[in-house]
Amino acid sequence: MSEPPTTDQDVSRPLTRHVPPADGLRRVAAAVLGDLRAVDGALYAAVAATPTPTLDRALRRLSHTADHSKISFAVAGVLALSGARPRRAALAGVGAVAVASASANLLGKRLVRRARPDREAARVTVDRHVPMPTSASFPSGHTASAVAFATAVGTVLPAASVPLGALACAVGYSRVHTGVHYPGDVAAGAILGIASAATALAVGAARLPASYAPHRMRLLRRP
Repeated sequence: MSEPPTTDQDVSRPLTRHVPPADGLRRVAAAVLGDLRAVDGALYAAVAATPTPTLDRALRRLSHTADHSKISFAVAGVLALSGARPRRAALAGVGAVAVASASANLLGKRLVRRARPDREAARVTVDRHVPMPTSASFPSGHTASAVAFATAVGTVLPAASVPLGALACAVGYSRVHTGVHYPGDVAAGAILGIASAATALAVGAARLPASYAPHRMRLLRRP
């Protein structure tokens, strides 16, 4: 009687299953995204937990005033009455706001659909509260429009770049301070704002070369 043959087929099999490169990249991307979300949430919680009673009212008013780019349009109106060059800067700024607003609200928010922060769970003090928008959280439309306006106007009218840049930064931070956006939403909005300004300036240079020639592509030449 012969003994049953032994099979060593399992010995030759790899101890771990082969993972396709695409699956590995997706896992790494998912892990990195998870870490970034954790950092984003931690930063949001840190801002919420830091008492700043002196700043709360001012930042709440700034955030509310920046609704619908009212600050940018007011500045554009003043510039439009101040001469030919400021008028060109105002036109560029308003065009950049239009591009940024459309990109953030009609494209970015609909593609990502990130939920707004849970302001109550984070215990954001009521003194900071502004109405919580019903739209998606990513990216920050307020930041995108403010940065777009500051970048476009500052490119055509360099003297305005510092004050408008500081104002745009304050608007972006105010959205985190009041609890309606994560810091990552604001960072994405700033990037979108810069891209929107570059687009508006490029379109303006193409359509009105005589007006934009002295300032053409200055934004793209910056290091």
